[in-house]
Amino acid sequence: MRILRAAGRPTMPWSNGGGVTREVAVHPPGAGWDTFAWRVSLADVTRDGPYSPLPGVRRILTVADGAGLELTVDGTTRRLTDHSRPFAFPGGAETGSRLLDGPVVNLNVMLREGRADATVRRVRGRRVVEPVRGDVAGPEAVLIVAVEGGTRVRTAGGPEARLARFDAALLAGPDAGPVEMWTDGTAALIALSAAEPGRSEG
Repeated sequence: MRILRAAGRPTMPWSNGGGVTREVAVHPPGAGWDTFAWRVSLADVTRDGPYSPLPGVRRILTVADGAGLELTVDGTTRRLTDHSRPFAFPGGAETGSRLLDGPVVNLNVMLREGRADATVRRVRGRRVVEPVRGDVAGPEAVLIVAVEGGTRVRTAGGPEARLARFDAALLAGPDAGPVEMWTDGTAALIALSAAEPGRSEG
């Protein structure tokens, strides 16, 4: 298990000036825009505007902070708040957003079509998280992101680690074992693998 702290994550300004993105994790490690299989990031969105088109990429968006937004995908509008289920949509679709009441922070999962799949769930309380298993190319992974309140994680026989808001814990590789987690708020549990197009669960 690797602990990925929010403090010190580099910011990448959007080309349209509407916000900044902070990468949480990517596979393969160090991959850029043209080479990632999956990518998880947090975006600070400060104004209304269009999304950059990402053909061949499936996106799953979860509002992590703020009042929320209206997301319009190929002419269909959906209202998303910090209580909404994660929302999956094609990155190549014509997409724009309107903030409901001030800036928001979005948790974004991006999946290269044909190479990666994911489920995203909001979780509360205590649970045991099992790493993903399967016969696929490359390591599979589970990512825990502390969204609201404090989260604690611990591997069997290992020390407890505390996750502050937007910190993350990554379980990856064939030797990854189960992790026990507790949250007094909300965490995002992201299971990443190679399979069908991305989907989401509330």
